Amino acid sequence: MIHIMDNGELIVTVSDTGAEIVSVKRSDCEYIWQGDPQFWADHAPFMFPICGRLFEGKYKLDGKIYDMNLHGFARRMKFEPLVLESNCSEFVLTSTPETKAQYPFDFELFIRYKLVGNRIITQAEIKNLGNSVMPATFGAHPGFNVPLDCGSFSDWYIEFSEECSPDRVLLSDSCLNTGKREALPLENGKILRLEHTLFDNDAIFMARMADEVTLRSAKSSREVSLKYSDMPYLGIWHKPHTAAPYVCIEPWCGLPAYDGEYDDMNLKNDMFRIIPGSKKELSFELSFK
Repeated sequence: MIHIMDNGELIVTVSDTGAEIVSVKRSDCEYIWQGDPQFWADHAPFMFPICGRLFEGKYKLDGKIYDMNLHGFARRMKFEPLVLESNCSEFVLTSTPETKAQYPFDFELFIRYKLVGNRIITQAEIKNLGNSVMPATFGAHPGFNVPLDCGSFSDWYIEFSEECSPDRVLLSDSCLNTGKREALPLENGKILRLEHTLFDNDAIFMARMADEVTLRSAKSSREVSLKYSDMPYLGIWHKPHTAAPYVCIEPWCGLPAYDGEYDDMNLKNDMFRIIPGSKKELSFELSFK
């Protein structure tokens, strides 16, 4: 099932599968990648209860080994719609026997969207319904058409809202965490120009950077801006070794597992440790010109 929100500025289409935005239009421009499986079949999925890969797709918890796929399970599951209005919507995913086989916790994951002018405010809320501390993290993976309306892929760039010197999080050939970081130079301390070869080694992940970026081009008045002050990491990605006409700009709260070892979920870095009866809330904001 899909739901369409329309506030007169934006027309936003959301699927109940993954509570995923599958389209954002403004003045007949489609901003969201439309999911060509030749390159990447998704649009703007969420990651829960992990971000990235686990070593061999497994993790440890209380002496037991569990299997979990890339980015967790929420992006492939049906959410229940709670609110479906023209300028807002809300969806919830509740733990099931299927989720507990991978992740033995009772939870609710709420995704809320609110349209304000040309902005989409996205709120996530993770509730621990069980009796033990629940480790979880969260991330977003929105993909945007590039070019948006004119020019070529390399005419577009990502600009940070202020000068910064990000750490690049170094991943192994298996896209797992090495625990190492290096400086990621930006043009004038703010600009990362898009080239398809940027992604020959998969995603570029950053830490310690400004908390707002804008996708733009000198040849176009179209822009997408992302504010993500609740999210400490940012990924930039498209399918490696292709001329894919999109880019994903991904605010994450966690990172992939370390290469060569099963993560102990109770000890894993960058996890929220949500006490019973409590919740974790976070948000980010997209704006479209």
